[in-house]
Amino acid sequence: MRASLKAARRALDPAEKARRDALIGARVLAWWRGLDAAGARALGVYWPLRGEPDLQPLYLELARAGVALALPLVVAPDTALAFVEWVPGEAMVSDRMGVAVPAGQRLVERPALLLVPCLGFTAERYRLGYGGGYYDRTLEALPRPYTVGVAYAADQVAFAGGPHDVALDRVLTEA
Repeated sequence: MRASLKAARRALDPAEKARRDALIGARVLAWWRGLDAAGARALGVYWPLRGEPDLQPLYLELARAGVALALPLVVAPDTALAFVEWVPGEAMVSDRMGVAVPAGQRLVERPALLLVPCLGFTAERYRLGYGGGYYDRTLEALPRPYTVGVAYAADQVAFAGGPHDVALDRVLTEA
C-alpha cells in the first residue's frame, strides 16, 4: 500500500501538484482562521518529504500573522518527536534522518495543534505514514494535541487501525 501511494505521488504532474498544494493550503488557512485566536498562536508544521503536500507559502502567511511555528525533530529511534521553533527563511540543515530542520535548534514544547502529513488515511481518520512510528508515539502522549492530517484526496485508503494507531481529529485535502 505504501509503495503504490508513493508511486502515485511521484507520477503527479508538477503543475497539478502545485495546484493541489495551493488548495490544501487554502483549506488549512480557513481552518486556522476559524480557531479561537488564543488557541491558535502556535502550530506544529512539517517540512515536505517524498512528495508530501508543500505548504510553505501557507507557513509564511501564518508566520506573518504572528503564529509561532514548530517543526518536528527526531531525537532518537523509537521515541516521540521533539519540536523546534522555526521561522520561514531561516537557515536549515539536514538532521540524522535527512529531514530539513533549523540550523539553530531551539526546542519548544509540543504545540497543542499539529499539522500531520499523511502518506495515506482512512475514512475513520487513521493515518498511514512511512512506518517509523514517530507520529504514533507523539500523538499518544498526553495531553493529546489536536491533529489535522494533510494529504491528497486520492491518498484515502482502507485498512484496519491497529492498537497503536491514533485517529487524527480531521483530515484536510484539496477536495
